[in-house]
Amino acid sequence: MQSSGNSATNEVAPPGVNINVPHSARIYDYWLGGKDNFAVDRAVGEAMIQAIPGMRYMAGENRKFVHRAARDLVAKEGIRQFLDVGTGIPTRPNLHEIAQQIAPETRVVYVDNDPIVLVHARALMLSSPEGRSEYISADLRDAGSILNDPILSDTLDLTKPIGLTLIAVLMLLADADDPWSTVAALRDAMPSGSCLAITHPTADFNPDEVNTAVAAATGAGMTLVARSQEAVARFFGDWELLEPGLVPVSAWRPDTEVADPQAAYYWAGVARKP
Repeated sequence: MQSSGNSATNEVAPPGVNINVPHSARIYDYWLGGKDNFAVDRAVGEAMIQAIPGMRYMAGENRKFVHRAARDLVAKEGIRQFLDVGTGIPTRPNLHEIAQQIAPETRVVYVDNDPIVLVHARALMLSSPEGRSEYISADLRDAGSILNDPILSDTLDLTKPIGLTLIAVLMLLADADDPWSTVAALRDAMPSGSCLAITHPTADFNPDEVNTAVAAATGAGMTLVARSQEAVARFFGDWELLEPGLVPVSAWRPDTEVADPQAAYYWAGVARKP
């Protein structure tokens, strides 16, 4: 957590958090104006803003997509339970708060592998009385660690449709890690009628800015992969993309007209399992 001092030496972290290594969840928190980040995260975050001046706007557009997708999956697709992998540091309103405003009985399981997320998950992810909100500390790279966790089976009914959300997280897996197989394992565990929502950064709209930002992140020791529309589409497998398909994140069912959908360098889409 950010302390009153400006030096990393004055910062105090929860157990298990290395304040000398940047983490995507904390960088994202910094872009959104949060306080749960460290000097190393702010340094990388600023370097990426230097590369992409619209980075804070992009982070905001990504959060707006989460809200719209959660709303529509509950209201239009009848989803009443969610598995959110790569949760990040909670930013209110959280997914379960959006969903439970429409259907208070909605259940949500959040998944992340950063200890600082766990600290806040316990405090902020408070469910409605009718629903339930739980947290699993696990790594997306090991789908089995998520699917086999007793909290998952205790919270969600795996025989009924689930909203699986992978928001701005697949970029952290290198191609060599075969993230498509990892996502396929999660998809295969979902029952018919489930929906998969994904956002993913891309260089398709502005290669120069994005490649400079990726270089800043990788230079700091992070894995950050921007992928093409075709590569992102592969994550959905044979699931049916809902309208309007795989589009710039700002163009997915926007609440108001967006002047330039490609100003936020993310692909976004939601698909339904047959």
